[in-house]
Amino acid sequence: MPSRTVVERIEYEGEGDPAGRSAIRGGGGVRAWRIEEHGGLEVLELVRIPEPEAGPGEVRVRIEALALNHLDLWVRRGVRGHRFPLPLIPVSDGTGRVVEVGAGVRGVQVGDPVLIWPGVSCGRCRPCQSGKDMFCREYAILGEARDGLGAEDVVLPASNLALRPKGMDPHIAAAFPLTYQTAWSMIVERARVAPGERVLIRAAGSGVGVAALQIARLLGARVAATAGSPGKCAKALEEGAEHAWNHEEEDIAAKVREWTAGEGVEVVVDHCGRETFGESLRCLGRGGRFVTCGATSGPEAEIHLGHVFYKSLSILGATMGSKGSLHRIASLVADGALKPRLGKVLVGLETLPEGHRLLEERAVFGKVVIDLGEGSSSPEGD
Repeated sequence: MPSRTVVERIEYEGEGDPAGRSAIRGGGGVRAWRIEEHGGLEVLELVRIPEPEAGPGEVRVRIEALALNHLDLWVRRGVRGHRFPLPLIPVSDGTGRVVEVGAGVRGVQVGDPVLIWPGVSCGRCRPCQSGKDMFCREYAILGEARDGLGAEDVVLPASNLALRPKGMDPHIAAAFPLTYQTAWSMIVERARVAPGERVLIRAAGSGVGVAALQIARLLGARVAATAGSPGKCAKALEEGAEHAWNHEEEDIAAKVREWTAGEGVEVVVDHCGRETFGESLRCLGRGGRFVTCGATSGPEAEIHLGHVFYKSLSILGATMGSKGSLHRIASLVADGALKPRLGKVLVGLETLPEGHRLLEERAVFGKVVIDLGEGSSSPEGD
């Protein structure tokens, strides 16, 4: 990964970018975003670092596009009780082209376009060699537990790269790995959704929500969704949901009872945390499964154990997924069976704070992508 040694802090001037400032280009090294302390948008610092060099088993990649996740907000703000390895280069998702190959690396060469897998593991332990690398004791997510992709050039383990399928748009290639891997783990591996089952997706406008909706539909499930605005509800319907309800205005449990003739759904996918947990459990029928990958509104929630054992409910957690699942997902994306939704494409590395703002304000349905080259800022779905 890029060295944390700062060669030059980049000062800003002008009025064109989200913080009323524009980055100075030129000079040596590569530009990278860095977080030294937790806080608001002001702690995002654009710096210039030495050009990274690929060591044995590593590959240097020139980044073409990045995608932001809610994880990026947690890394910037900080999480009570959790320590991030600051200073840190953020961003977990991206794609690019190989510009240097280290000793012993096979399968990629200079000029190859590559997908980047966001989870790094040792490759030697029992979980890694059993295809469960997300359970490795050394598992680390790029941009969270080690330097990430928020730079012009990055150095990565060769095992975290796969050739980008021919014709795959870089914006799409950047948009799917972390969210689709997580949603796949929840829907396919943990909840084991079956054809014809009824699935409720909470916060369907988020990156994980869109991915979960599409994967559930791909498996033949019937899907209902919640979102925070009429516009996002309409887009959830476009993605294949039978119903989409505004969770800011409607009684979701009552809507679910109406949809299911009082039975409740088989599965609820919910990463919202404290605010929706109790209601989500009430939406489940007997034998239902609640599956979560996060707690955006807070990690602590009350639970009525009587409801859990009386209705034989299952409460399941999921964090990330295996590299093997990502290869399957990439094939489905390349074939068009899964279609990541681009909510907004920003142009230029310096627009990363604007991407954070859009996520914080929940202003997009789908992914926020940053194009590091020339590209359109008005994609489908914007």
